[in-house]
Amino acid sequence: MAGHSALSRRGFLALGCTALARGAEPVIDIHQHTNYSGRTDAQLIAHQRTMGIAKSVLLPAGSSGGLEVGAGGNESVAAVRAAYPGEYSIFANELPNIPETKRVLERYLKAGAIGIGEQKFEVECDSKGLHLVASIAAHFDVPVLMHFQHGKYNTGIERFHKMAEKFPNVRFIGHAQTWWGNIDRNHQQAVMYPKGPVTPGGITDRLLSDYHNVYGDLSAGSGLNALLRDEDHARDFLARHQNKLIYGSDCNDRDGAGQTCSGSQQLAAVQRLAPNAQALRKILYLNATKVMRIA
Repeated sequence: MAGHSALSRRGFLALGCTALARGAEPVIDIHQHTNYSGRTDAQLIAHQRTMGIAKSVLLPAGSSGGLEVGAGGNESVAAVRAAYPGEYSIFANELPNIPETKRVLERYLKAGAIGIGEQKFEVECDSKGLHLVASIAAHFDVPVLMHFQHGKYNTGIERFHKMAEKFPNVRFIGHAQTWWGNIDRNHQQAVMYPKGPVTPGGITDRLLSDYHNVYGDLSAGSGLNALLRDEDHARDFLARHQNKLIYGSDCNDRDGAGQTCSGSQQLAAVQRLAPNAQALRKILYLNATKVMRIA
């Protein structure tokens, strides 16, 4: 299903060996966008290479909205993949509740997209539209990446377990403020970037523990905040869910380094807080190869 966008096993191992020769782990980044806040394709390519990414997954916008950041759509990400097939894979995306949903998603999945998302639309997380998206994902055996944001996108996270149960063969990847706030059992849903100590056992913590088909995308300021707000908890969390967490950047800067780049900061945080080398390998690339079928 990955088609020509997939990194060959030999190519992936070559990139991995090169990275290890530099003393670093090879990295797959599962969350980037074209035209992110006006960033050009050339700036995106340079950004990912500066971060040392072996393989990036580009997530398109649907037919409206640009995911709030002006992100490019399906054709935009397909163009980058065509130009750099060894470095980029793509997802397909469309609003879940319009007549074109099925046609658009199936078109790009048949053309080699390896997942659906970023689903960041104003619907409930267990809506009829997302049932359709999940059924398409099940048919094509691809994951769905979802942006959870209280009061706006994929609302009702407390009911999301019903989706995981209804579609046990769909690999759901959770992301964004409400997803990461809910690692804490005491999370207040209206707070987007909570601070202070974390009490384990929140909704997200339970979803990762209880459902084999639920995973977490560590990207963006929300993922970074989830680790840095309580580093003792983060060490335990990374150890406990090392088979379920996947590195992503989702940053819009041009440099790929420094204080403006949450992606490079998150990479450094994971490298510092991971319990051991094997857990780090899982989070940085092995889990991505499994969930996204990157061969």
